[in-house]
Amino acid sequence: MTAGWSTILRLCLANAAIGGMTALPVNLFNRLMTVELALPALLPGLLVALHYAVQLTRPVWGHRSDARGGRTPFVLGGIAVVGLGLVLTAWGIAHLTGPAALILWIVAYALIGLGIGAGGTSFLALLATAAPDARKGAAATLAWLMLILGAIVTSIGTGIALDPYSPERLFTVVACVAGIAFFLSALAVVGVERRLGPAAPAEEPKLMPALRATWADPAARAFTGFVFLSILAFYLSELVLEPFMGHVHGFGPEDSTKLSGAKDGAALIGMIGAGVLSTLRLGSLRLWAIAGCVISALGLVGLGAGLALMPFTLVLGLGNGLFVVGAIGSMMRLAAARAGATGTRMGVFGAAQAVAAGLAGLIATGILDAARVALPLETAYAVVFGLEAVLFIAAALVAERLITAPKPALVPGE
Repeated sequence: MTAGWSTILRLCLANAAIGGMTALPVNLFNRLMTVELALPALLPGLLVALHYAVQLTRPVWGHRSDARGGRTPFVLGGIAVVGLGLVLTAWGIAHLTGPAALILWIVAYALIGLGIGAGGTSFLALLATAAPDARKGAAATLAWLMLILGAIVTSIGTGIALDPYSPERLFTVVACVAGIAFFLSALAVVGVERRLGPAAPAEEPKLMPALRATWADPAARAFTGFVFLSILAFYLSELVLEPFMGHVHGFGPEDSTKLSGAKDGAALIGMIGAGVLSTLRLGSLRLWAIAGCVISALGLVGLGAGLALMPFTLVLGLGNGLFVVGAIGSMMRLAAARAGATGTRMGVFGAAQAVAAGLAGLIATGILDAARVALPLETAYAVVFGLEAVLFIAAALVAERLITAPKPALVPGE
């Protein structure tokens, strides 16, 4: 049995919750550590890298959900663990300093990564098995849109709730975000699997044979490499954009958080636009991947050149949205192609994404700290944005060679 549109939309509320929760570590917490606490940019970069490193467990969670035939406990348990990590991080920012704060943040970010790996991978596997074949593309597109929408609502709502900023207000707001996210997730997934009936049996009951079977597929191997390169480019500015707004343009936490939400809104517009055009048989996965990379590079060049924040931040967001439709869409379609190994494949591609995203944070923050020693602040940020623009152009060239599709396809994912 498969799900109708109402059930698919309901399931995607869980992805909105995940998107909202994951916006805080890479945007708000990063900015507070770098600007308000005056810590080296490398510190939040290392913490975010840790939370991505822990997500190397994604294949384990995906395979366990395949083998046990039930995704709901992994989704809810994962989101609860993410919420705990967010609350601990906020408490450390508000009340601790020195080594005690660092130890708490390490534990908290490890919990965030563990929860995202378990909850996010299991959610995507559940959605892929719930949606009928004719609706898989549209269902996964909706999931990604809800992910972005969750990030937008959380970023803007948190920015409003934090005005005026205080450490005590920070803890209260983050605790509310975690509670709302868990409630939405429970509303999304509880009871759905029972109505869908038994899941397809796992192709391989043991983890290592399942991973070897996935890696033996040439298409899976090729896309794993492409995912790594493209996601490396996609995330390189994630940890430096809000500090850039604070250091160079003088934005406060509430204003930089709101502008990050506006960037996500532009990405949402790009995704919807590409989705509508593709539905009208205009465009292809290759076109959206290449166009998204090029437009993202243009936005980064504008930011690095010191031009106005508002248009070029939105240009970057628009390009990111188009890129997601083309590049991540291809990855999710390939992962959902094998019913008995959907979770495992989601996990493998998610692990590649996590490694790239974690390295991106380390590379960006490390280069920024090193460049700030020898260069003016504006130039140091320009070096990071320039490198990301180069990587986006490289990803566009790879997309031109690798991504092929006989007709437009839309399957964006987490």
